Amino acid sequence: MYELKVVTHFAAAHQLAMVGSKCENMHGHNWKIEVYVTGEKTDRAGILVDFGVIKKHVADIMAMLDHKYLNELEYFESSQPSSENIAFWVARELGRKFDGSSVKVSRVSAWESEDACATYIVDGP
Repeated sequence: MYELKVVTHFAAAHQLAMVGSKCENMHGHNWKIEVYVTGEKTDRAGILVDFGVIKKHVADIMAMLDHKYLNELEYFESSQPSSENIAFWVARELGRKFDGSSVKVSRVSAWESEDACATYIVDGP
C-alpha cells in the first residue's frame, strides 16, 4: 500500500455554537490542511498518482473555503464549521475527485492552530 500526502493552507472565519465558549464569537484561523491518498499499485512510471494532480484537486477545494465566512457555505448551514467537520468535508470533496480511480482518500487533517488539529479517517474502500 502506498500513501501520499499533500499539505496546503487556507484562511477563513467561522463561529461555533458551543454554549459559553469564546468560539461563539466570529473569529478566524489560518488552517493547515493535510490530505492523504492511498493506493495498491504504481503505474509504469512508478507513481501512484502525480502530486500535481492531487495539488490541483486540493487547490480547487481550497478555493471554495479560502477567505470565506464558513458558516455561510451550503454544507455548513446544517453542520458547524468545526475543524472536525472541515476535515470531513475536504475528505468527501477530494474523494469525489478520485471517483472511479484506484486512488482513495485515506485521511484529512485540519489544523486550526500550530498545536491543535482534527483528523477525519476514511473507513472502508
